[in-house]
Amino acid sequence: MNLLFGRNKPGFDRVLLIVTLLLICLGVVIISSASIMESGMKFDDDMYQTKKHLFSIAMAVFAGFICASIPSRIWAKCSLPSFVTVLVLLVLVLLVGRRINGATRWLSLGFMNLQPSELLKLVWILYFSSYITRKIKFISFTFKGFFKPFLFIGVMTGLLMLQPDMGSSVAVVFITIAMLNSAGAGLFKFIIVIGFAVVVGVLAVVFSPYRMKRYTSFLDPWEDVFGDGYQLTQSLMAYGRGGLTGEGLGNSYQKLGYLPEAHTDFVTAIFGEEFGFIGMCCLVTLEFLIVCKAFLLSIRILKVNAIYQGYIAAGIGSWFCFQTFVNIGAASGGLPTKGLTLPLVSYGGSSMIVTVCAIAILLRIDYEWRNHLISIDAPVEDQAASTKEV
Repeated sequence: MNLLFGRNKPGFDRVLLIVTLLLICLGVVIISSASIMESGMKFDDDMYQTKKHLFSIAMAVFAGFICASIPSRIWAKCSLPSFVTVLVLLVLVLLVGRRINGATRWLSLGFMNLQPSELLKLVWILYFSSYITRKIKFISFTFKGFFKPFLFIGVMTGLLMLQPDMGSSVAVVFITIAMLNSAGAGLFKFIIVIGFAVVVGVLAVVFSPYRMKRYTSFLDPWEDVFGDGYQLTQSLMAYGRGGLTGEGLGNSYQKLGYLPEAHTDFVTAIFGEEFGFIGMCCLVTLEFLIVCKAFLLSIRILKVNAIYQGYIAAGIGSWFCFQTFVNIGAASGGLPTKGLTLPLVSYGGSSMIVTVCAIAILLRIDYEWRNHLISIDAPVEDQAASTKEV
C-alpha cells in the first residue's frame, strides 16, 4: 500500500498509470463495438466478447497488484526457474494445446486459454536482464559472449515456429537485439545477427506456402480481393471510411461481418474507422508515452551502472514499441500480417494479463529508483568467471 499511497516517499508514476488505464478503457470501448456482430451471431449475446475481455482485465489488475508489490530484485532470483517453466509450457502446448485457425498456441485452463508465447516475452526479459547484468563484460568484449544468448533464441524460436507463431519469434529476436544494444555490444556483431535473422526469415517464408501467400497478398492485396487479400483490403476500407474524424463510435460498417478478426488483430482498423486519423494519432501517442517512459527510466538507471532493473525497463520498452509498430503496420497495409496484439488494447486474455504485469513491474522499478531502493552496485562478474556459467 505504501507504493500507492505513501506520503513520506515519492509515490508511483501517475502519468504511466493513467496512460495505461486510458489504453485499457479505449480497448474495452472499441472491442465492445467491434465484437458486437460476432458475439450476437455465435453466442447469442452481443456483449459476450466484451464480458470475457472485462474478466481478463480483472485478472490482469489482480496479477498487476501482485507484481507491483514484489521487490524487483526478487525477479532476478526466480527468473531462471520461470524461464524453464515457460519452455516446458511451450513444449506442452505442442502436445496437448488447443488449435484455433490452424495454429496450436493455447493451453485450455477451463476458464481461459493460456498462450505461453505471450508469457515468454516477459519472462525472457526478466531472465535475459539478469544474464546481461552478470555477464556484461563477457557480452561487450567477446564474440562468444554476444552470440551465446542466441542459442537460447534458437530453442525458443524453434518451439514457437512449430506452433506456428512467427510473429512472437520475431518479437523475441527484436527484444534480445535491443537489450544487447543497451548493454553496449559492438555494431559489427549486430550486422552479423541481423543479416542471419533476415536469411532465416526469408527461408521461413519461402518454404511455407501459407506464409508465402500472406507476404504476396501484402504486396498487392487488391490483386485477390476476395481471396488472400480479403482481410487486408477490408481493413484498408475501414481506415479509408474513417477519414479525419471517423464515423463515430458504433458506426463502423466493416465490423458487420466484413472484416475478419475485427476485435483481435485488426481492432485498430475498426478504431480508425470510428475515430478517424485524429483518434489513431491519440492512440499511437498513448502507446508511445509508455515506450518513452520505459526507455527514459532505463537510461537513467544504466547511466549509473549496468543494473538489472535498467535492462528490464529497456526490454519492456522495446517489446511495447515493436508490437505497437507491427500491429498498426499490419492493419494499415504497411507490414505483413503477424498476429501480434496491440498492447493493452487488443482482445486476448494472456496478452492483457502479461502486458499489465509488465507495466506493474515498470511502476515498481520506477518507485524503487526514485526512493533509492535499488543498489547501484551491479553484480558484474569478471570476464574469466563469466565464461563458466550461464
